[in-house]
Amino acid sequence: MIQDTGTIEEFLTRHSADVEEAVRQAAAAEIMPRWRQLADHEVDVKSGPHDLVTDADRKAELYLTDALSALLPGSVVVGEEAVHANPATYDAIRGEAPVWIVDPVDGTRQFVHGDDGFCTLVALAQGGVLRASWTYAPARGRLATAVRGGGAHLDGQRLFAGPPEPGRELRVATSHPDYTTDEQKRALLALRTPGIAFRSCGSAGLEYLAIARGELDAVAFSWEAAWDHAAGLLLVEEAGGAHLTLTGEPFRITGGNALPFTAARDAATARRIQTLLAQGT
Repeated sequence: MIQDTGTIEEFLTRHSADVEEAVRQAAAAEIMPRWRQLADHEVDVKSGPHDLVTDADRKAELYLTDALSALLPGSVVVGEEAVHANPATYDAIRGEAPVWIVDPVDGTRQFVHGDDGFCTLVALAQGGVLRASWTYAPARGRLATAVRGGGAHLDGQRLFAGPPEPGRELRVATSHPDYTTDEQKRALLALRTPGIAFRSCGSAGLEYLAIARGELDAVAFSWEAAWDHAAGLLLVEEAGGAHLTLTGEPFRITGGNALPFTAARDAATARRIQTLLAQGT
């Protein structure tokens, strides 16, 4: 079993391309053949009308679980669908073994509706520290990667988010109201202020990518499931961005975060959004 981050770094040096290939192959084998081809019996509802799961989600996660575990012996996989079936498996994120955090289809609602705004998210962490991530949008043919200390890249090109242009409204994507408590709604409503242009978020992974590219200034999310956030948070960090919870601390993938939290293209923007959220509580 891998015991230290140096060995994780060695693994990434040798096998990052293999992880990328596994992500691409999972999408090619299990996701894209079902895009715009789903039958009614291949779509189910989990906790509510906006929380959908498809055969593509389930089968792509199984594919990635087998492939990623084989690439890194001693590692464990925490996938959205496996946790839905057995919530206790989420605890592996807090353990010492290397853990793959997988969202096979992030943006399932978009996928079901035939939109191209979905992606596959994979992150590698150990001891609660994110080490690398892969964000693949197969319908758009785009792959973003991040390695801690090694930068963020989109299709091989380095990403630098940079600060927003001065003098214009901040573009902010926020949680859908169905996924918020009353207190979180009040916090998010504080963003309805001059200087902020906000909208409901789509695929979390693609919103993080938009921040890393400088196309979106910030997000404000009210849930902390690691599979939605791990890959994107590292991507934003390595592109020069920052993230803060409601109490001003960085987001922890191990949980227990004060919500809502924000991720933004630079530290000053993250602080501005976090301050507004805190004022709304």
